[in-house]
Amino acid sequence: MNTATPAETTPHAFVPDAQAPWEATAPGVRRKVLAHGPDLMLTRVAFETGAVGAVHNHPHAQLSYAESGVFEYTIAGETQTLRAGDSCYVPPLAWHGVQCREAGVLVDAFTPRRDDFLA
Repeated sequence: MNTATPAETTPHAFVPDAQAPWEATAPGVRRKVLAHGPDLMLTRVAFETGAVGAVHNHPHAQLSYAESGVFEYTIAGETQTLRAGDSCYVPPLAWHGVQCREAGVLVDAFTPRRDDFLA
């Protein structure tokens, strides 16, 4: 039985940045959901210096692109520094997290869409 609301199942093809609201997700971290359809979602996540994206996993594949800032990004126990222009791939169910060393923004894509971000 599908319990999703119409807003959750409707693709959002065009999303002006100014109309996408920020949502606080952790101390010093906020997220906005951008364009998405059932199989793909794009988000922006802004971090203050020192903020942490807690280690977690999920069944979605994820790409992260460092739009700005400096991040210590850990995927499956391996840590690398991401700076503006760098990117990484997080496989489904891989444990991952970030520590922000210099305030910045990560652009994250998920497949399939993170319906939990729409609740």
